[in-house]
Amino acid sequence: MSDILITNARIFDGSGAQPYSGEVLIQGNRIAQVRRGGSGSSSYGSQQVIDAAGAFLMPGMTEAHTHFSWNDQPSLAAIQMMPPEEHILWCMRVARRYLDMGWTSCVGAATAKARLDVVTRNAIESGDYPGPRYIAGSQEIAHLGGLGDQTLPHLPFQELSFAHVVSGPEEMRKAVRMFVKFGVDQIKLNLSGEYITGLSAELTPFSEEEISMAVREAKRLGKRVAAHARSSESVKQCIRHGIEVIYHASFADEEALDMLEANKDKHFLAPGLAWLINTCYNAKEFGITTEVAEQMGYMRELEAAIETMKKVHKRGIKILPGGDYGFAWMPHGTNAKDLEYFVKYIGMSPMEALMSATREGGKIMMRPHELGQIKEGFLADLLLVDGDPLADITVLQKADRLLAVMKDGRFHKAPQVAEGRGAHGHRN
Repeated sequence: MSDILITNARIFDGSGAQPYSGEVLIQGNRIAQVRRGGSGSSSYGSQQVIDAAGAFLMPGMTEAHTHFSWNDQPSLAAIQMMPPEEHILWCMRVARRYLDMGWTSCVGAATAKARLDVVTRNAIESGDYPGPRYIAGSQEIAHLGGLGDQTLPHLPFQELSFAHVVSGPEEMRKAVRMFVKFGVDQIKLNLSGEYITGLSAELTPFSEEEISMAVREAKRLGKRVAAHARSSESVKQCIRHGIEVIYHASFADEEALDMLEANKDKHFLAPGLAWLINTCYNAKEFGITTEVAEQMGYMRELEAAIETMKKVHKRGIKILPGGDYGFAWMPHGTNAKDLEYFVKYIGMSPMEALMSATREGGKIMMRPHELGQIKEGFLADLLLVDGDPLADITVLQKADRLLAVMKDGRFHKAPQVAEGRGAHGHRN
């Protein structure tokens, strides 16, 4: 594979610095050199030269709350009842969709069947199918009667349940060991309820003993733990037990926020605002009008979540994009809406929103030394954009404005460069 020199680019390097004009040399799968200015010459030797013509070059983005197996349907049952053969093919198609849209890394927040995430990750890593770098999640682990328990009295079969259902510490131990055996990277616990299932988001059902067992077993076996945690008490459970990845935290009270702030270097928060916003305002076609959303509790939760995330942001706690995409009213591929929501609702600057998707993404991928920045020695996961996300963050939602997507030093989407023109068709 020949070296690649991307020259005449406006580089957002993910460090927090303002963009600058420069060039980036890629050798193999890593960034070999980053230079301000630059001549675009052949001084590096044999190489492919890409003239970016002033386009915006940034690190590939990380989605922190990914469900590849959610199949753009309007219910948990419609996701779970998809036959496994079709389901894994769906996952592979969706993984490519993420990469198409500039998400070069994703954190699996849970899968609908025990091994879907593992098989998807392995197929991507082997090079059999295109997709982002992926942290494979377990099925959600729920308490008996909790979020994701869809077994029926006359059909008490685990296979019919959206979540893996446990009751008591020993069943929790067995579940964690089973998922580790299957090859997951991250264990997911449902520590609170969810209105769409008829359970209050402020419900906190798991005992301390069950949570302690899950975390102890997972960490003993070298795995990370994530949690669905909307209620204030469930957020506190995450902090007390060392659950690093916290999803939602809508109702976190001042005590929970104080605990988060005191441990902000240990935890990642992906609030999933997209789920709340779209369920409240964009699900009418599927029977959830704003009135229904109000009755369910989602309007109240949205208001609470926005106020909570404003406080979280002011306290310097890490907030990352990832919004439970994969339901009918918020399909996969629209994930960059999260960055718009961060700016519009939380009060982030566009720079902060980009940092949440790049440098902070490298951290949640557990590879801060080689992902999330354009820096010498880092992996060459790059995105070339026609436009300026710092001026208009919504440009990242438009596939035709993503001129090139590179993962691991190879173009997944190569820039179209015509003779005498740069990468986005402007005259040199």
